[in-house]
Amino acid sequence: MGFLAFFKQFKTFGFVLGCLSIVIVALFYFALKPKKILPVYQPAMVAPELVDESIQYVKKHHTIAPFSMLNQNGETVTDLDYKDRIYVADFFFTTCPSICPIMTKNMYALQQRLSEFPQVKLLSFSVTPEIDSVAQLKRYALANKVDDTRWNLVTGNKKEIYQLARTSYLVVQENGDGGPHDMIHTENFVLVDTQKRIRGFYDGTQPAAMDDLFEDIAILVTEKSPY
Repeated sequence: MGFLAFFKQFKTFGFVLGCLSIVIVALFYFALKPKKILPVYQPAMVAPELVDESIQYVKKHHTIAPFSMLNQNGETVTDLDYKDRIYVADFFFTTCPSICPIMTKNMYALQQRLSEFPQVKLLSFSVTPEIDSVAQLKRYALANKVDDTRWNLVTGNKKEIYQLARTSYLVVQENGDGGPHDMIHTENFVLVDTQKRIRGFYDGTQPAAMDDLFEDIAILVTEKSPY
């Protein structure tokens, strides 16, 4: 009996020691694991077909250009409304029958997840401003439960929108200079930091990419920029 009691005590000790070892190893792993740092994307880092020829060579200091649009409430929205803000931008149109409904659904899901980060905003540019009037954007916003305090759907000058897509957000091949099929049609969501720099591109039609985007937003919220 004495031997069995000793064995049981040793077994318990071994179990506790094993659990403690696992905890210690896990703590060392997370302590030594390099912290993820998001890249700062420059035009030279992006596929050339998505970047206007005038800036394909640029390797540093790329930022989002100033803009001025009208949102779903008829209010003027400019880059200053996003000053010192982290935000996610995309390009869509309300009558799109293919990828846009999926993108809008995923953007809405992101809007809900961002409740813990009230400082993060969303921005969707219409690429058919001749169709997407303020009234049309408002109907779309209501139908898709857009939170006006966080998410702007904007319309404006078509040339300006297309130029932003190609020379600022670096997301499309089309240059929007005319023709029946010149509309921008991209699934990209673009993550922009507080300094108006691009920090990530994500497929707005893929739930897994949305998880990656949310994780990267969490990194940016606490980031002290190393750049």
